[in-house]
Amino acid sequence: MLPRQCTTPALDSRVHFFQYRDGTLYCEDVDLARVAEKLGTPTYVYSAGTIVDHYTRLDAALAPLDHLICYAVKANSNRAILKLLADAGAGFDIVSGGELFRVLAAGPAGAGAKCTFAGVGKSREQIEYALEQGVYSFNIESEAELEYIDRIAGAKDKRAPIALRVNPDVDPHTHKYISTGSRENKFGIGLDRVTDVYERAAKMRNIDIVGLQMHIGSQITEAAPFATAIKKVLPIVGKLRSKYGIKFFSIGGGMGIIYRRALESGSGKWWHDHGPACAGSAFSIGDYADAIVPRDLGIQILVEPGRFLVGNSGVLLTRVLYIKKSDAKTFAIVDAGMNDLIRPALYHSYHEIVPVKATKGKTERKINKIDIVGPVCESGDFFALDREMPELHEGDLLAIMSAGAYGFVMASNYNSRPLPAEALVRGDKFALIHKRQTWEDLVRDEI
Repeated sequence: MLPRQCTTPALDSRVHFFQYRDGTLYCEDVDLARVAEKLGTPTYVYSAGTIVDHYTRLDAALAPLDHLICYAVKANSNRAILKLLADAGAGFDIVSGGELFRVLAAGPAGAGAKCTFAGVGKSREQIEYALEQGVYSFNIESEAELEYIDRIAGAKDKRAPIALRVNPDVDPHTHKYISTGSRENKFGIGLDRVTDVYERAAKMRNIDIVGLQMHIGSQITEAAPFATAIKKVLPIVGKLRSKYGIKFFSIGGGMGIIYRRALESGSGKWWHDHGPACAGSAFSIGDYADAIVPRDLGIQILVEPGRFLVGNSGVLLTRVLYIKKSDAKTFAIVDAGMNDLIRPALYHSYHEIVPVKATKGKTERKINKIDIVGPVCESGDFFALDREMPELHEGDLLAIMSAGAYGFVMASNYNSRPLPAEALVRGDKFALIHKRQTWEDLVRDEI
């Protein structure tokens, strides 16, 4: 039985399975302080219940359609996460040969047949590997790539299934680094060129036209950009179905999640008094299915969510090393750094940060403004600036919320810092799913 879910009024669906119980933060039925005690910090912790719940509800909302949910592996590529989704019935959106290798290592036999291969720079090695594994489709990003895949498929005496990625030139109203559907971006083929490129593809001996794909960006929190893009592309879908018998139309991913006010307090009273208003919220699964997804096309609809499925499923546990006070600022220096979670430094992204112990004894903590920063030698190494937090002390354990997507997958060894551990929670049990790196690991492959 899954634990009580935390919700927020702005998203008419469950957000995740993290909650305070008697002043202590739990993931499902596991005390996060116990995870930190056993595995150390920094450590990523994921809720299996949250991931399966999000997948199941999206799948149910799309039930009237012939559909396939292809999880965007780039969001979180741990094999335990991939297996969880493969077991639930997911396909996969991959962007590299390495991601395909991970899917095959995690999934059932023949998992390649449920993979769509995106990305603007596919190499010969990757294309050959994907052909051998029988991927469902190559999403073609340029005319040069189409010609290249045709040549490689011919040399291997195979036919490559392809779908052109159309660039509908739509502003998704998201961060410029994760906007992918406007004409200034490197992704996809312009609407004005798509018909001509399909005609060229139809004449290639080693190409099978199987679909059309689009993807306009990530962390999109309103329905309008999706609806606009789909409206622009649908006439082409109809023509391609009539002329080439395409099997699917992929509308991509990009569904945003809640990063602000992502956690209800339970007994963490300070949150009610000082937590920010819910901002950057996302539309619901029901809204997405009703207002976004086209119906009655007579072909399969693919969706490619990543962040939506795993983003709110994870936290990064980190411990306060020092409290540093100057005339201008107070800093909490924690043992996680920008190398562990780069989103705040790279995108200036907001993550809620909460104490694992919401109260200290029987006295409510005083609220202060503080910068929460890491140990890396960069001024950009921060998780929060001028954040209202309960008074922190050395040794306090913190949880950086909504860290399940684009967290560990973007981590690095900068400053020769070992990669953190990863753990997966199921009910009242947790398991290590990625060992913490050691100093020896840092130099193991160096010659």
